[in-house]
Amino acid sequence: MGKTYERIDGRLREFIEAQPVFFVATAPLAGDGTVNLSPKGLRGALAVLDDRTVAYLDFAGGNAETIAHLRENGRVTLMWCAFAGPPTVVRVHGRGEPVFRDDPRWPELLRHFPDIDPGPHGLRAVIVVRAELIRDTCGYAVPLMRYDTDRDLHGRRFAREDDTSLSAYFAGKEHVATSIDGLPGLPLPLPPTPAR
Repeated sequence: MGKTYERIDGRLREFIEAQPVFFVATAPLAGDGTVNLSPKGLRGALAVLDDRTVAYLDFAGGNAETIAHLRENGRVTLMWCAFAGPPTVVRVHGRGEPVFRDDPRWPELLRHFPDIDPGPHGLRAVIVVRAELIRDTCGYAVPLMRYDTDRDLHGRRFAREDDTSLSAYFAGKEHVATSIDGLPGLPLPLPPTPAR
């Protein structure tokens, strides 16, 4: 039924890159901590960097649970489901880290997302995940659904913000600077957006 892979290439890479939505799961080390599961979308906001590494753009809007958990322990699982075509579920279990705007790797990482203008979306980090276990399973119970298009609401909402107002927005939002469990989240204020 399921298969384990040594690398993300060929058919597996094509499958991952073709999906319009994926899911990210993280958890703190504390046994009573809050497990987080987030949907991610926006075509072009995920890139396979090499055969063991993927990255995605982390935008304004949600809490910073994923960032907080990655800063604490790095454990992460990404999951893609085939909502069209042959039934497949792919999971990448690994170690992730948030790369922030003031990191020297920032400009090079953004080059992997040529179809995304990060300005209108309040880009706050690039999440880089190094795979430790790559596997697929059948998706027999995953429903068939039709993808129409990405919503434009996120870009329209955050296009009104600049670095100063975005930092103020984050500072006023609960569970961005710290997680639900009190872990350090997004470092504030945000560094200025570097030129691309």
